[in-house]
Amino acid sequence: MTAPLVLETHLPGLPRRQGKVRDVYDLGDRLLLVATDRISAFDCVMPNGIPDKGRILNGLSLFWFDHLSKLTANHLISAADEDLRSIAPKDFDSLRGRSMIVRKARVLPVECVVRGYLAGSGWKDYHQGRLVSGVKLPPGLQQCSRLAEPIFTPSTKAEEGHDEPMTFTDVVDLIGVKTAAQLRDLSLAVYSAARDYALKQGIIIADTKFEWGVADGGIILVDEVLTPDSSRFWPADDYAEGRDQASFDKQFVRNYLESLDWNKQPPAPRLPDEIVEKTRARYVEAYERLTQKKFA
Repeated sequence: MTAPLVLETHLPGLPRRQGKVRDVYDLGDRLLLVATDRISAFDCVMPNGIPDKGRILNGLSLFWFDHLSKLTANHLISAADEDLRSIAPKDFDSLRGRSMIVRKARVLPVECVVRGYLAGSGWKDYHQGRLVSGVKLPPGLQQCSRLAEPIFTPSTKAEEGHDEPMTFTDVVDLIGVKTAAQLRDLSLAVYSAARDYALKQGIIIADTKFEWGVADGGIILVDEVLTPDSSRFWPADDYAEGRDQASFDKQFVRNYLESLDWNKQPPAPRLPDEIVEKTRARYVEAYERLTQKKFA
């Protein structure tokens, strides 16, 4: 059963800032992250959302935080109903299943992208003879080829406009060699563990991006993790290099938008009901395969 669409939340008395998908409330020494049903593509938020999307993103992040807890600490404090209800008893229905209370952290200014397969901008750079974020790859690779080893291909975190590729040297210059090496090594380790697990569930994680922060003197995983919004998920039984892949992520929305006469500037076009329904189905399938639980 589909839950009511939540495109925006309002909690009286709590300072709020909005990302493309999340509403973030300041609780003093903690934050409340609320994953709405908004969906963005090409840095534009669509006027209509995807029902249950926020609940799926939140549920997957909670799953991965637990699954990866032996590899890295994270910012999660609680997602329990009683804790959410204590923050906003009158607005609990809009928070349930899509929210988590997290530690505050100093978020590091790098998008930590890891690629295990050559797709998206990585394939575009390689195909045009360029390095991929400073990484030289062997000749003869095709679109969506699996790489011999995952590569760390960081990018900037742009407040406005598009993120730009960074080399590892750029990251060192920005945050220092020790922290840069920690981000690289943690990102590669987390991706590799998640990739191996997901493949057993029939999903290829082609690439993903992580955000890391500093809290209590240590580096912790923050924001969402390994969701269809932050990753490319492909069905393993349909994979073949040399072509576009079927997907369980928002690439389906991007492909639809690419077919329009739209300049990728606001205002974004409304998504047709068919695209909304098929996108939701893909997100639900990713959730159920990865968590091995029925989405409800």
